[in-house]
Amino acid sequence: MGIWIGVAQSNSGPELATASVTIGDLEQTVLAVGRLHPKELVAVGAQVSGQVKRLHVALGQPVKTGDLIAEVDDQPQRISMRNAQAAATSLQAQLAARRAALAQAELAFERQEALLAAEATARSDHEAAKAALETARAEARSLEAQIEQAHTQIETARINLAYTRIVAPMDGVVVAIVTKQGQTLNSFQTTPTIVMLAKLDVMTVRAEIAEADVQKVERGQQVTFTTLGDKRDKYVAQIERVEIAPTSIVNEVGGAGAAGAGGSSGTPTSSRAIYYNAVFDVPNPKGQLRPSMTAQVSVLISRLRQTLLVPTAALGERDAHDAYTVRVVDPRGRVSVRQVRIGVRTNATAQVLSGLQSGDAVLIGETVPTTAPAGSGLLGF
Repeated sequence: MGIWIGVAQSNSGPELATASVTIGDLEQTVLAVGRLHPKELVAVGAQVSGQVKRLHVALGQPVKTGDLIAEVDDQPQRISMRNAQAAATSLQAQLAARRAALAQAELAFERQEALLAAEATARSDHEAAKAALETARAEARSLEAQIEQAHTQIETARINLAYTRIVAPMDGVVVAIVTKQGQTLNSFQTTPTIVMLAKLDVMTVRAEIAEADVQKVERGQQVTFTTLGDKRDKYVAQIERVEIAPTSIVNEVGGAGAAGAGGSSGTPTSSRAIYYNAVFDVPNPKGQLRPSMTAQVSVLISRLRQTLLVPTAALGERDAHDAYTVRVVDPRGRVSVRQVRIGVRTNATAQVLSGLQSGDAVLIGETVPTTAPAGSGLLGF
């Protein structure tokens, strides 16, 4: 797209700066600043407390799912598992003794049954044998339940022992080491993080869209961006979503709660700018994009081909019918006023819907001649 700018001399004296109405392409874009994040970022932590005996990874090292990352001192877990196994063995021995007693009680009850049928024993002896049998059966069932519980404790101890070996939950790259070798972990309050693991083959860009532009941006629009380190390579993607609320809403909710508890009115405490995140992914096969890089983003709102264009500087006031006042200069330097309807508009150029034709010269400014009058001196005397 090109706009011809010239200078015409009016009859009244001042020079008129004009530009021609042309036919060309027009793109309307929204500019934003974004931040790059890994598509997947995982904090790999420990579920047990203890000292980190060995760290098996280094910063920037690629890992596969299941690779060993760190080892925590496992002596407490091994002792717990041995105790659970010993308790289970003891219960097994007790159960064997109870089953022997149960067999004896069953035989005694059978004898009492036969003697009672022959009326050769007292009914109280028969009832005592029956009670002893029921007691032996109940004790055996109780021990069987205790053994089941002991097996559960053994499994729990085995799981806790496995937790001392920290392995990678996914393929990725170690992007941060939070805990050093020899450091003691405490998992009772929060899960301590050992390393941060990220997938860098796909990066997510979160671009901050200004409040004034957010209604123009929507899912599916083409977006291009460059990084501060390399402005020659342009990355192309499509917007996947525009977040419904700004990230600052969390602070606003907290502030509203404080205001409700003892605060004053609900007026904003500051006039800070509001931004909404437009989120999109971009492939990163060569690994040139890194976490936390700054992205200079351009969102394509609309693209017009071979349309009538006029400089935005030529647009005057807008009336109630959304028509702009434009001053047109004819070949003789005479100025006339036209009402022009405008479509897509950028800071420099606007689409003409009606009121102008290609080749029209529109007034974009006036300049006063700088030549001094004849006969004047250096200081105008």
